[in-house]
Order: sequence, then C-alpha cells, then structure tokens
Amino acid sequence: MTRESSRFAGIRALIFDLDGTLIDSGLDLALAVSATIQKMGRAALNHQQIFGYVGRGAQHLIAQALGPAATEAECRAGLAYFLTYYREHMLDNTVTYPGVREGLAALEGVPMAVLTNKPVRFSRQLLEGLGLARYFRYIYGGNSFRTKKPDPAGMQALLRDFGAAPADAMLIGDSDVDVQTARNSGTWACGVSYGLGSAGFIAYPPDVIVDTLTELAEYLNYQPSTPHRGE
Repeated sequence: MTRESSRFAGIRALIFDLDGTLIDSGLDLALAVSATIQKMGRAALNHQQIFGYVGRGAQHLIAQALGPAATEAECRAGLAYFLTYYREHMLDNTVTYPGVREGLAALEGVPMAVLTNKPVRFSRQLLEGLGLARYFRYIYGGNSFRTKKPDPAGMQALLRDFGAAPADAMLIGDSDVDVQTARNSGTWACGVSYGLGSAGFIAYPPDVIVDTLTELAEYLNYQPSTPHRGE
C-alpha cells in the first residue's frame, strides 16, 4: 500500500459532483445559455466565458450570463427559458468523460452518491440517459436542500444516509466549489484535472488530484469483493 492509498484506506463512502466530473456537459450548457441570452436580447458570450459560470446552480448561471444590469424579473424569465430549453437538449452532446465508466465499475460495492448544484430532476435524467444511475444509491441536486454547495447541508445529509463519519467520506469534483464543500463538511476532497473548474484548485487545493476516475480504486486501495446491489 502506498502512502497515499494508506491515507485514504478508511474511506467507505464516495460522493461525486456531476458536471465536469462524471459528465462532459459543457457544450449543451453553453448552447442552452446562448439560446437564453439571445432570447433575452443580450450580446453573445463565448463558450469559455459561460463555462466559468457553471458550478453554482442554474439560477447563478443565468444571472451571470445576463449580466449585472439584468433585473430580477429578467433573471426569472431567463431562468425559465433556460430550463425549458436545456430539458429538451441536455443529452444532445453530453457524454461521460474518458475513464468514468471504467472507474465506477472498478468501485462497485462502495456506497456512492451524486451531489450536484444542477436541478435534481435533470441530474437523474442525465444519469439515467447515460446509463450511470445504477451506480448511485442517492442522487441529490441543487434543489434537494434549502442551500447549495459549498454549503455542507447536502453532504451532511449524505453522511447520515450512509451512516458515515466525515473522515470516512470523500467528495470528488472538478472545482473549488467542491473542495470548499468538502472542507465545510469535514470530508476528504478529490479533484479531477479534466473538468470545467480545475483552475480553482490553486486557491482551494484538494487532498488529491486524479487525471481519470480509474485512478480512484488504487488510491483507496479498493479490491472489489462483492457484486453491485443490482439496481
């Protein structure tokens, strides 16, 4: 066992972010935002600019895209249009990142969940549509609780669900929001290098960074011993 794997050997619950961690949804999000700001009569934004707004929920995403001059009523109208458009197009281009399916398969038997700031209904539909939902005992979204990440409410609920102590759990994500969530919850934080928000790791470094989820089982020193529960 390496020093790193012994460090994480006690982990028995894994909580994953969604966008930028499990799924590459950037293009569909950007296209939905672009359609929204066009509908609202705003100047176009490049996709990289839009990616920088992702991670704190749809309401924040649209407010940022519309700009500081947008009224509350405009933000509400923009959000409604975005949600309708995205619901119809969210699987047009979205795929899993390389190594995600293999990484999750290698971890079968470990209790796993998803905690995202994306609306929970969309999150479930995406995971089901991409054939990943069966890996997760719980899927919570940005509207599952009164507050979103980085507030620890979602993580605290999952710790109760799993009957796990903070030191027994790890949050895997692609941004500083995920690292802050882990810190606020007292859990371990794992960053992925390939997502939308990894630049945030400079200010908020995770405990470990992986280039693919296939590395996780090795870090956790996990050897599959039981079949998946067959959901």
